[in-house]
Amino acid sequence: MKISAIVKGSICLLGLVSVGNILAAPASAGQAAARGAVTIVRASGASVSVSGELTLPNNAYYDQDLTITPTITGTPAADDESVTSLVVSPGTPNVTNLSTSSNPFVASAAAALDAAVTAGDIGAQAAIIRAGAGSNGLGGLE
Repeated sequence: MKISAIVKGSICLLGLVSVGNILAAPASAGQAAARGAVTIVRASGASVSVSGELTLPNNAYYDQDLTITPTITGTPAADDESVTSLVVSPGTPNVTNLSTSSNPFVASAAAALDAAVTAGDIGAQAAIIRAGAGSNGLGGLE
């Protein structure tokens, strides 16, 4: 009887974990990030942790070595160590040009908007922007 309850409870827990995995937002590999962390465990058993993260927009990436440099002060025997700084240095980011839309309708709308801006036609600019912002606007066609 007890084993049956354990098995049923395990299956229910596994079901909840599976539902949680489905509902969780998926991870995206489209954004570059550099992360660093340092943890000090003192002789008393207390710990001090510091972490840092640098993120880039979707059109940028890092391709150099990542350097993480913590600065720690205090004396281990005195149980007073602490982290005074953490430097996360991924190097200089590289930037790629964003690709143009492959949708000819969106490209035509962008060209019309550019022409309206060049001509100084506020009415045409407003009409194009309002059409693109509608419920079936231009953003949904990409």
